[in-house]
Amino acid sequence: MRSLRALMPAALGSVYAAVPLFPAFISLTSVAFPGVSLVPAPIVYGVLAYVVLLAIYAMAMLIANPAPGEQPLLLPMLAWFSASMLSALLGFDPRAGVLFVCIFGLGIAWHCALVRFFADRNAATAIFWSYLVSGTLAAVAAVAMVATHRPAALYAISHGRATGTFILPGELAAYLVVFLPIAYAIARVARAASLRAFAWVAVAVGLFTLFETHSRAGWMGFAAAAAFLVVAQMPRRRGLLAAAAVVAAGLIAVSLAFNVQHNPSEDYTRVAIWNAAEQIIDRFPLTGVGPFDFSRLYAVVHVPDADATAFHAHSLYLTFFAELGIVGSSAFLWNAWSLAAALRQRLREAPPASALLALAAAAGLTGVAVQGLIDTMSVVIFGLWMPTMGFALAAAAGRWEKG
Repeated sequence: MRSLRALMPAALGSVYAAVPLFPAFISLTSVAFPGVSLVPAPIVYGVLAYVVLLAIYAMAMLIANPAPGEQPLLLPMLAWFSASMLSALLGFDPRAGVLFVCIFGLGIAWHCALVRFFADRNAATAIFWSYLVSGTLAAVAAVAMVATHRPAALYAISHGRATGTFILPGELAAYLVVFLPIAYAIARVARAASLRAFAWVAVAVGLFTLFETHSRAGWMGFAAAAAFLVVAQMPRRRGLLAAAAVVAAGLIAVSLAFNVQHNPSEDYTRVAIWNAAEQIIDRFPLTGVGPFDFSRLYAVVHVPDADATAFHAHSLYLTFFAELGIVGSSAFLWNAWSLAAALRQRLREAPPASALLALAAAAGLTGVAVQGLIDTMSVVIFGLWMPTMGFALAAAAGRWEKG
């Protein structure tokens, strides 16, 4: 088992490298999503199979290397998984719902592996390099597609906004809202000069790409993430003033670019979609309509002058409530509360470098939580939420610096 455990750094690094391909999993459903998937079906199935194998390996290593009490979020995560599975089984498309809840469950295995093995020799370094390189390449590819207007169908449906492999510009923006604070922290705390230098390149490329997404919700999410980091690193009074300035700058940027490269009708159809979400919640309050089944019910309850179709509720929280009901939404809140409590406890004794890395991950989660007020980002739900919680807890433990 010791020789198998030695593969953990490569396993953790490779799963981070695959995240930019995760949004293509949506093509496995029957939902008519409003975007273009650039990833061929065989690759989608290959990535999914590979991630499943990594999860099996991770669970085997967790069983072979137990550490009682080291997984403070395991029970809340399992509650969220169970609530989601219940909603899927009782929903309008159980087959697709169960598939995506199982993909969601892979994130729990990834989370637990990060918490348990992040301190293994070379694990943190492998994760840092893999995350930075794959994120930078994904961002460069998205900008190159905008510059060349290719693929033409993607350029047209995205109104010339950076999207890449992320199906929708908001998905790429959400990925970057998590990616950028962590890249910044790596640039500050990494031991190797080459890694620090590349991290600064990743920050620069990521910022430009985030701008090119023209995602107003993403910009405000990033402003919230930056404000969180500012408050965490500066004296309280100065930090609050600086954070307020960051948020104000974000609001000004959004106001000046309110309809740049957007279909202006989107600003008004969202109100109708939110109203439809309220109607769905009113009809299925306990367990919801099932994962990815919002669009099925939307066609029945929307008002006549609203968009004929809606992929989700254009709000992470309304989507959770509509698709998972009170049971699933309560489990989500339990996860958020448990993370805050566990992270606060670990940060009390964390070395400065560890604290910054953990706070950067928490900043990314804060950013997508703000973006989620008016957007729903599947890459966050299925590829980033659980692992980033694990990243924050593992980094705060501080042992990785000795690995």
